Amino acid sequence: PIRTATNTALTPIAVGSSPQDIAITPDGKTAYVVSPVLGIVTPIRIATNTALTPIKVGKLPENIAITPDGKTAYVTNFDSGTVTPIRTATNTALTPIKVGISPDDIAITPSGQTAYVSTAGPQPTSEPGTVSLISIATNTELAPIKVGKGPACIVIMPSRSGLERGTMSCTGL
Repeated sequence: PIRTATNTALTPIAVGSSPQDIAITPDGKTAYVVSPVLGIVTPIRIATNTALTPIKVGKLPENIAITPDGKTAYVTNFDSGTVTPIRTATNTALTPIKVGISPDDIAITPSGQTAYVSTAGPQPTSEPGTVSLISIATNTELAPIKVGKGPACIVIMPSRSGLERGTMSCTGL
């Protein structure tokens, strides 16, 4: 952690080998750190900078996003072809959701209804990758969207009206 008021590094928090991504709950109480090498996500109590018990997820977890209500974190598992939901109230992994091949990045709509997951597909290939959609209410995959080769990053821009009409972008190879 870094104290931004003074730009001072604080004592490091052990979270496993090679941390990849981090997300913070909307209430600012807990951070979740993804460690791909160990296949875990480590919750951190922000008030005390204390690492809690690591949560086992799928193979080679890559990225994490938290729903706007803070109830669920979603972790992409690159080598498992799944996304693991984590119930933040209990820090327990739920049943993984099967998505396309090699899920990488994830973003959740501002309404918290849908998660978008970039899935690179089989590599090397000339076939397009996809963006998998997950219904947050049911934790099931919806029909994927074919996109360019090797989608990696994903961002959702909310519309000015606040409705589910934002623009989703992802980059490819």
